[in-house]
Amino acid sequence: MPHDTPAPVDFWFDPTCPWAWLTSRWVLEVARRRPLEIRWHLMSLTVLNEGRADLPERWHRDLALRLEPVRVCAAAEEAYGSRVLGRLYTELGTRFHLGKAPKERSTYEAALAASGLDTALADAAGSDAFDAAVRASHDDGIGRVGTDVGTPVLAVGDVAFFGPVVTPTPRGEAAVRLWDGVLAVAGTDGFFELKRTRTRDPLFT
Repeated sequence: MPHDTPAPVDFWFDPTCPWAWLTSRWVLEVARRRPLEIRWHLMSLTVLNEGRADLPERWHRDLALRLEPVRVCAAAEEAYGSRVLGRLYTELGTRFHLGKAPKERSTYEAALAASGLDTALADAAGSDAFDAAVRASHDDGIGRVGTDVGTPVLAVGDVAFFGPVVTPTPRGEAAVRLWDGVLAVAGTDGFFELKRTRTRDPLFT
């Protein structure tokens, strides 16, 4: 592939996940230095964890709330097409992860307005009308990597991974070095996993 031909990158995200947010900012940083065609897709921590009896009740309540902004994103995608997901994700993530805004209608409306989208799409937060679309997108991403993972899912061409999980977001040449590493493992037949236990909370810098 010529160096100036955009490389297709598919990115599945739940807008409430801080780790997915950090990775998404890294992908955007790489796109400033390498030609990438980023295609955004929805996944859901709520769907991923449904039916888990080992989670305490408070987690199930939190997961139910986390579904709201995913539904809003799905409604926006249906109304405007997938091209709007990137900027809506940025507006939601900036509010959730940097501004510590609550998952509630006023936050969704503010993000929609800042994205140039109809604020009435916030109605979707409390409706199951888009749950089938959310599940289909989620299943597409998870189907590429298996169920023993989380968010984000990143696909480079036909090869998909969970992650990379990193904090803080690599910037500049550090971002490109990590990208080159991802390309290296994506191009290695039979490569499946590199992992170590996390020792830091998400750092938003």
